[in-house]
Amino acid sequence: MNAGLVIFLALFLLVTGLGFWASRWRPGDLGLLSEWGLGGRRFGGLVTWFLLGGDLYTAYTFIAVPALVFGQGALGFFALPYTIVMYPIMFLIMPKLWTVARERGYVTAADFVEHRFDCRTLGLLVAVTGILATMPYIALQLVGIQVVLAALHMSGTGVWSDAPLIIAFVVLAAYTYTGGLRAPALIAIVKDVLIYTTVLTAVVVIPAHLGGWAAIFAKVPAAKLTFPAPPPHSTGILSGYATLALGSALALLMYPHTVTGVLGAKSANVVRKNAVFLPAYSFVLGLLALLGYMAYAAHLNTLPQFRDGFAHYGPSYAVPALFMRFLPSWFVGFAFAAIAIGALVPAAIMSVAAANLFTRNIYKAFLHPGVGEAGEARVAKIASLFVKFGALVFVLGVPEKYAIMLQLLGGIWIIQTFPAIVIGLYTRWPHRYALVVGWLTGMVAGTAMAASTSFKSVIYPLTIAGYTIPAYAAVYAVIVNLTVMVVATWILKTLRIGAGRDGTLDMQMRGA
Repeated sequence: MNAGLVIFLALFLLVTGLGFWASRWRPGDLGLLSEWGLGGRRFGGLVTWFLLGGDLYTAYTFIAVPALVFGQGALGFFALPYTIVMYPIMFLIMPKLWTVARERGYVTAADFVEHRFDCRTLGLLVAVTGILATMPYIALQLVGIQVVLAALHMSGTGVWSDAPLIIAFVVLAAYTYTGGLRAPALIAIVKDVLIYTTVLTAVVVIPAHLGGWAAIFAKVPAAKLTFPAPPPHSTGILSGYATLALGSALALLMYPHTVTGVLGAKSANVVRKNAVFLPAYSFVLGLLALLGYMAYAAHLNTLPQFRDGFAHYGPSYAVPALFMRFLPSWFVGFAFAAIAIGALVPAAIMSVAAANLFTRNIYKAFLHPGVGEAGEARVAKIASLFVKFGALVFVLGVPEKYAIMLQLLGGIWIIQTFPAIVIGLYTRWPHRYALVVGWLTGMVAGTAMAASTSFKSVIYPLTIAGYTIPAYAAVYAVIVNLTVMVVATWILKTLRIGAGRDGTLDMQMRGA
């Protein structure tokens, strides 16, 4: 057994132990949903910073961003402006959502929407959208682990080929079941230390092997370093890049795992402080993206020892190959552990968030309205297992390209909840049924736009009066959603169709 594998296994065992110990960390009654699913809403500034960082910057980010730069060049840097744009928006809206959720005992954003607009159907749609968008996201975290295990030659053979991934899944499922949100919150601290150490080391050591940054950029074609000039009568890639950054920022804030991380904070001020300090991760993300150029300059896909990896995983193999080519064996184990643990943290949070949605907005709202909070916690724990099991089956039984396709669709879908959640935080002017119709229209329009590209791209080239404006399909779809919502609200109010009452003003809310 080489040194890298020993260190990888040691770090994996360390975080496994922390995951199980988390149930004793910050003691609380884990038989209650607010304790299991939100950590008792007691995480301070530092823990929330690690939790949200571990939540938003996933193993798939670690693999996919450099892979996109490796394959497509400058377009991969869209992740930088989108994370930068996201935090001012987070500063404005998330403290308000935290406040109303705390006062009314809400566990999910769908709880808020349902009571704000007095519409269980709208709450159900927000919950179902969140679960659908989250499932492929969890699957892609497992893909990140799969790539690392293959690079370590731990993928097994024959019927045992997927055994290491299944073992990692079982461990993840077990400590999430026992510790709830506390488990990923505690592990996120270790994960972020490993990620920061790995990236900062890589951007110093690897360029030295490649002759320095000037030599790296000299080997990268100009077409991968800049955007091409827009063609006549089109904005070209420029509008696609800008809308991809903006739409991704809006979508990420609506994902259930982001909301769950925010609602676990102990105060609205903790949320504001994190919106200020979380951009520190964007600095590391920028360095991480540069690994794609390093892999390209090193021509790793042409080296015999990496051909099988690139043939099977494509550009996603760029980072593992880069580390194995230029870093010592023991540090490769350290770096691969960072990636694998970077998958476990968000996968755990995502499964908890999806379980919260199912329990509160499907099971309690429609199947068993009289269930108490202890019953909710039991259902949520079981649901979290099914969510992870579904993601594992998807990874093992479906080609990776379909997981990526569904994750791209997930961004288009989840942004359709933005009108109900964010506009609802400030006004009840939109009619509840208009929000439902707007959601449906946006979902259909966004999916149709992605389908028109055969699900190979989320950039949709809209042509108006002979001028083409390529843009992120999610942005176009949410514009359609908002337009339909405004028109439908005007019609419904003109017809005096009842808008229900504002349940957020009722002090006798469930769970309050």
